[in-house]
Amino acid sequence: MSCPRIEVDLCKIRHNTQTLVKRLGLRGVSVTGVTKAVCGHPAIAQAMLDGGATALADSRISNVQRLRSTGLTGPITLIRTPMLSQVDEVVQSCEASYNTEILVISALAAAAIRNGSIHGIILMVEMGDRRDGIFPEKLAEIAQQVRQMPGVRLEGIGANFACLSGVAPTASEMVAFGELAEEIERKSGPSLKIVSGGGSANLPWAFGGHATGRVNDLRLGEAILLGVEPLSGDRIGGLHRDAFTLLAEVIEKGVKPKPFPIALAAPSAERRRNEPAYAASALMILALGHQDTDIQGLSLPTGNILIGATSDHLVLGTSQSPPPVGSEVKILMNYNALMLAMAAPDIKVSLLDNLPSGPSECSKHELGHLAPA
Repeated sequence: MSCPRIEVDLCKIRHNTQTLVKRLGLRGVSVTGVTKAVCGHPAIAQAMLDGGATALADSRISNVQRLRSTGLTGPITLIRTPMLSQVDEVVQSCEASYNTEILVISALAAAAIRNGSIHGIILMVEMGDRRDGIFPEKLAEIAQQVRQMPGVRLEGIGANFACLSGVAPTASEMVAFGELAEEIERKSGPSLKIVSGGGSANLPWAFGGHATGRVNDLRLGEAILLGVEPLSGDRIGGLHRDAFTLLAEVIEKGVKPKPFPIALAAPSAERRRNEPAYAASALMILALGHQDTDIQGLSLPTGNILIGATSDHLVLGTSQSPPPVGSEVKILMNYNALMLAMAAPDIKVSLLDNLPSGPSECSKHELGHLAPA
């Protein structure tokens, strides 16, 4: 098979989704599966739906269109504020979108009228992450404007936590967010269908014993795909971390001498030169580089260390006998590495769907408050 490639175990994605759906369901919270890290891959999206996700969400309209092109008809929400240049495409492909700008909402309303449809609006609230969101004191006013606007329907509110700031939400912040939903309902009409309290970084809160209040949805990508809690990187009990495996081919092996003491003319070049650690007994070079993924986000097989990387080469040191040229090395990825690798044009995706879907042996680093009941 061609390399580099990503092997995707759909059974493990279904299992991760099922596990999270079951645990969150006991807390009155549904799961929206986020497909942006996998570029809207239809089979992966379907595995999320088969695992019990009630809907899908993505940040790019091209990914949504990829999902629709395969015949997927379930609800899909655009979770990045739509671009004005794409409002017609958004209303044609998405049942709803997250929004922060009244100008964009007005354009979506006009596009929906042209399309003969009603587009759902979820207002994103700024709760301290400092990325996207409407300030809480302006939320009720904007909600009222949306209620009165033909072509759109106010379906709910949402918030981001730990996306830009890297700070996990507190119980008091989540209570305050729920109170905003109640304020909107008091001031502008019917109850909100969706109160989306964040993403995978909210799982410690969701399973921490606090009342979930008005929050009835979480948007989960990283937890489903990689089985980890984003802020700590710890494994979530009972979930698979290895649903995605990156395979790269060995193109050279052997022993390299230490670099010669070459005098570099430019001081900046001297600073850029990588001084590898030669504790390893041998080196091997893989056909993988910065053009393909986030090198720092790779988890190498035991006994191997990262010496360095260029645009097309990954140099590893190994304490073992290096595998022969032409063989494949299996590598796990973090979320950023996965996201870039899935988008890389030279990395193929291979789907596996014949492995057991039950939980594998739990890591000693798994989160106790997310462990199976």
